[in-house]
Amino acid sequence: MKKNIVVYLIVAVLFAGIGIFFANTRVAPETPDSGAVGKLLSQVMADSGGQQQQLGQWKGKTLIVNFWATWCAPCVEEMPELSALQQELDASGVRILGIGIDSPSNIAEFARKYKISYPLYIGGLNGTELSRELGNRGGGLPFTVLVGRDGQVKKTYLGRLKMDELRKDLASL
Repeated sequence: MKKNIVVYLIVAVLFAGIGIFFANTRVAPETPDSGAVGKLLSQVMADSGGQQQQLGQWKGKTLIVNFWATWCAPCVEEMPELSALQQELDASGVRILGIGIDSPSNIAEFARKYKISYPLYIGGLNGTELSRELGNRGGGLPFTVLVGRDGQVKKTYLGRLKMDELRKDLASL
């Protein structure tokens, strides 16, 4: 019996180590597909209030497009920071757009509860495909894309954002 427990403990430690290794190994975002931003801006998505919106209304602006989900802890953690950043950037014309990979009811409830200062759209499974076309081949969340006024992807970020890095990247535009 004691021998079995020792074997189980060794196996558990081995798998825990493997899990930690893979959790800390990030898959770098790939180069976005050509035309991915155009496809994104051609979408019509419901906002958190259920109203259909043309994403093309943001064409010609510097965009921070954040793919997220209510069940994604790092996504939820960075949203208050993104909300504060949007308030800082309002005068500059830079817009943050949140595209939720979640159900309409979850996104609507989240928006009511947390009072996010930037538009939240319901991307659903289509949002997952859009994020892949923008370079998120592994489908991880959060995934953020910095789009210049020229409609070109300037940088992508996989995982929780480092706000200092994002601010530096925005300043370089």
